[in-house]
Amino acid sequence: MKKVIFSVVAAALVLTMTACGAKDSGGTKVKFATDAAYAPMEFMDKDKVSGFDIDFVGEVMKEAGLAYSVTNTGWDTMLTSVQQGKEYQAGISSVSITDERKQTYDYSAPYFESTNMILVKEGSPIKSAADLKDKKVAVQISTTADTLMTKIMGSDNKSLKRMDNNTLALLELENNGVDAVVADIAIIREYVKNNPNKKLVSIADPKNFDSEYYGILLPKGSDLKAKIDPAIKKVIENGTYATVYKKWFGQEPDTKKLLDQK
Repeated sequence: MKKVIFSVVAAALVLTMTACGAKDSGGTKVKFATDAAYAPMEFMDKDKVSGFDIDFVGEVMKEAGLAYSVTNTGWDTMLTSVQQGKEYQAGISSVSITDERKQTYDYSAPYFESTNMILVKEGSPIKSAADLKDKKVAVQISTTADTLMTKIMGSDNKSLKRMDNNTLALLELENNGVDAVVADIAIIREYVKNNPNKKLVSIADPKNFDSEYYGILLPKGSDLKAKIDPAIKKVIENGTYATVYKKWFGQEPDTKKLLDQK
């Protein structure tokens, strides 16, 4: 995913899931912000934040010996508050590591490989990203999907519909408002799996959509990176990561490729 530029800070539902963990030597708790509207990565399960990212960060913080909490703040609030580093000291929300973001934030070591994917209805003539140029396409605003499709379609193209979230983008496709949705592979696959009767087709396009890697978002100069990075490496190497990954995606992750990332 996820967003590359800031949009206006939106009001967000603030619901917190606090995880148990040993407190660090300073007796502090690390407060994570998230945008829990990105199943299966992070989403609200009744009044609890759930998903792959949430299970993963729980294992990392346990390995690091740090107490923590995760709060659903919404995307814009997460970006702003993590940048400030006061109320929230980290963000876990399928945040793609980009050179642009590195100017504003620090990142943990990469922990998840992703790519964007196209979703269309059965019978669509669309077969690749090149076919989207003259079509109506929905993306979540300020995501890497937005960036990719802006390059393909042009920044002022009114056929590129920038929605507040992927749920709205997917509804736009369902209601025939667009010809396609472009979003992260995990989001597209989860939606197709959960909606077998909607006759949807997912399209991978590695030629036009490169792999992206997610990292935990940190304020510039955060000392948490030195504590979190070794814990991420350990969780990946000792098999815990694979267990969490299989729980949510039903397959083995390519941990070698992940560990090879800098």
